Amino acid sequence: MITGRPRAALAAVVTTLLLAGCGGGGSAAGGPTLSWAVDFPAHWDPVVQGSGAGFRVLSLVYASLTEIDENGGARPGLAESWTYNETGDQITFHLRPGLTFSDGTPVNADAVRQYLERARHQEDSALDGDLGSIASVTADGELDVVIGLTQVDYQIPLLLGQRVAQITSPTAAQDLDRLDQWPVGAGPFVVTELVPESHVVLEKNPAYWDAANIHIDRVEVHDAPDAASVVSAVSTGVYDLAPLAPSQAQAARAAGLDVVEQPGFNAANISLNTNKAPFDDPAVVEAVRHAVNRQEFVDKITFGLAQPTTQPFPPQYVAYDPQSADLWPYDPDRARQILADAGYAPGDIRVELVARAEDPQSEIIQSQLGAIGITVDIRVSPDWATPFFAKDLALSWYSTTGRESPVQTLTAHFGPEGPLNLSSPATPPGFAEAVALARSTPLDSPDYQANLQAATRAGLQSGALVFTYSLPNLFVKNPRVGDLPRIPGQVHWTGVRLEDEL
Repeated sequence: MITGRPRAALAAVVTTLLLAGCGGGGSAAGGPTLSWAVDFPAHWDPVVQGSGAGFRVLSLVYASLTEIDENGGARPGLAESWTYNETGDQITFHLRPGLTFSDGTPVNADAVRQYLERARHQEDSALDGDLGSIASVTADGELDVVIGLTQVDYQIPLLLGQRVAQITSPTAAQDLDRLDQWPVGAGPFVVTELVPESHVVLEKNPAYWDAANIHIDRVEVHDAPDAASVVSAVSTGVYDLAPLAPSQAQAARAAGLDVVEQPGFNAANISLNTNKAPFDDPAVVEAVRHAVNRQEFVDKITFGLAQPTTQPFPPQYVAYDPQSADLWPYDPDRARQILADAGYAPGDIRVELVARAEDPQSEIIQSQLGAIGITVDIRVSPDWATPFFAKDLALSWYSTTGRESPVQTLTAHFGPEGPLNLSSPATPPGFAEAVALARSTPLDSPDYQANLQAATRAGLQSGALVFTYSLPNLFVKNPRVGDLPRIPGQVHWTGVRLEDEL
């Protein structure tokens, strides 16, 4: 077992790093500079950062083993290619030759091996649950990483993308406290200054494998301001790019700014725990399914910018199942009748909804369930994640940023150990078999989409989740910033140019 380290920021470490000017890499002072306001990641070590959207910021510094294309398919990253054995239970990644991390350490097979072993076994790893298909990792020479699998799994090239396999320098990883405060990778940029909860300055990394297509010389990352002040800050040139709340989209357009609707794997849901009352009664779950008016969420939460969805994937994505588009249509009269037939009178059912903060979504859920006779009491708990992931709550709601591997998304939501399955270990009948078939189908097989959609269809029989809407990733940018690549769920700087250079 690899020993973890404290997660608190170490001021002395940061001060030392700032004075030392660590990070290396070339400088391109005076070239095109981008100012990006974004929520800072909780950690700069991707092994412990793990969840949320922080991996998008970390991708400035770290290159991943693989990438995804605009259709969500796997494409080369640090690995220029990969090959499976005949039985599909072993995959070899072939790394690009001659690459180095920004501290000069070679990007070789042993570096990748060390990262994956750390992600699998480190005590505080946030990625260990994602790597259950991996039985062994070995370095075969300088450039071949051989991964033995516990099962046939053709999802590995998707799995080892930006969220899971942002490879760290093994030299830097010898001091995990330091790495968490000063990231060292082989990505498009190198950190030259980092002040926690304030700003980070990065310069273009000439050793990045695709440096020829990085046209920004310097990035300044600032902690995102309050949502209400974002439009003003971008309008006045304080920032070039920032996350945008749906409520601010109209103001951004009126100010002459670009509203970027970046495709994503985002999906919001109402989470039910079928191991706890009242949702241990299938009739109550069925009634709730028909009580949900998804369009109200779209209108009131996203101001019409989202799409209603009944599943964890946006429409048009390869894993989206058209047959499951409207399994439980909004029908409050039917919901009330289901409860009456099960012996419940209005007001008989009372349940607590726990959310991390005050949010209109809680009030919409309260109102919609109240309309069918279920009383919902809202409790705000900043420590919401602890009881949620411990499966101690009866009712909550959640929004995800998705995964590059659709099978990983499905198992996270519906699997017996799925972190997003509030009813864990409950699993829908037939789900395990459907997922195994999808996992064992090569990505280029003509059967892949059908098998994947069948796995989605099986998962949606779960009573644990009622999906509501799918919102693209929203950003506001200064028109001086060129179009971002439309890579789902990610932010890429490949090919992006600033007006200074156009």
